Amino acid sequence: MNETSLLLALDTCGPVGSIALGRVAGAHISILGEGLVAGGELSVSLVQAIADLLASAGARVEDLAGLVAVAGPGSFTGIRIGLAVVKGFAEAAGLPVVTVSRLALLAEVAKTPTAVLDAHRGQMYCGLYAEGQPAREMLLTAGEVNSMGGLPGPVGVCEEAVAQTLEELRGEAEIVRVAAPTAAAAMLSALSRWRSGEFADVAALDGYYLRGADAKVSARLG
Repeated sequence: MNETSLLLALDTCGPVGSIALGRVAGAHISILGEGLVAGGELSVSLVQAIADLLASAGARVEDLAGLVAVAGPGSFTGIRIGLAVVKGFAEAAGLPVVTVSRLALLAEVAKTPTAVLDAHRGQMYCGLYAEGQPAREMLLTAGEVNSMGGLPGPVGVCEEAVAQTLEELRGEAEIVRVAAPTAAAAMLSALSRWRSGEFADVAALDGYYLRGADAKVSARLG
């Protein structure tokens, strides 16, 4: 890694996608620009949004040192589109990729040992990150959470529907509401792994879906 490097980050897991461009200098990173892309427009607008973001900073794809991708869980279609773009850039320009779990990122933003995202279909994505214990990420129903006696808290959430569901459950812990994490937050979270060279296998890179037969662990988590 150069002393100063440009990183591009993408998060297409939620109803609104986000992108960010940052400059790494030593152990620090400064965000040069950010952008949002509506979830329903990712397939037609994401690449152009990235081009516009780079142009606003006077940069080109060739100037990038690497990519950060939020690999899930979340929208199946959004994840597929985002990672397809990441793989295209990575393979064409020979760029390394660091992947981030959206659940772990939410827990980091909320500063909580547990994070929950809406998985729809009456289910929730739950991530448990208690200090000194292995991280666990799973798909649960409200009934399953109740049978567990609730989740260890405080619990970070970024969706009001999830917060309300959790507050109705028996024995639920304190709910910490935060804004949905963005690509910029993912870049900041991934900086230490970027600096230590913990890169994903781009050829094997896939989404982290956590749902039934579709559940696949991303290269970072494998």
